[in-house]
Amino acid sequence: MSEPSPIQCTTLTATERPLLNKFYKSQSSPMRASDNGEAWVARSGDIIAALNLSPVPDGHWLTGLLVAGHWRRQQVARRLVEKACQQAEGCIWLFCHPDLQDFYERLDFAVSEDLPGALAERLARYRRSKPLLAMVRTQSSAAGSRPGNSTSV
Repeated sequence: MSEPSPIQCTTLTATERPLLNKFYKSQSSPMRASDNGEAWVARSGDIIAALNLSPVPDGHWLTGLLVAGHWRRQQVARRLVEKACQQAEGCIWLFCHPDLQDFYERLDFAVSEDLPGALAERLARYRRSKPLLAMVRTQSSAAGSRPGNSTSV
């Protein structure tokens, strides 16, 4: 039996973007590739994990993080998030179920209600039907970090 390919974390080109939707579908997920921003994937031969980073004022919004079932608990999500965040300027925000708070805190995210207006409005709509936390990761390389983002709430 051959050894698995090393894991590579990269962005998808516009022509490769349909591969992301195919990956989500193969994992029985309703998620879809974001229409704007960057689609990031981890590959070991095939796509084994994915996320989307969409631009928002003062940073990016992370959505669609998913790791293939048999690759979970092998630090794939950490590697993918770290690589994508290295390339992004400003803060990285995400919404997650409260059960995932510890997972994201281990990836340097902190609970925060200090969101760009468009994300605050979206979160308010989403919270009408499901419990969600807003979390932020303040990039150390971000120019002009906003006050209040350096501590968790």
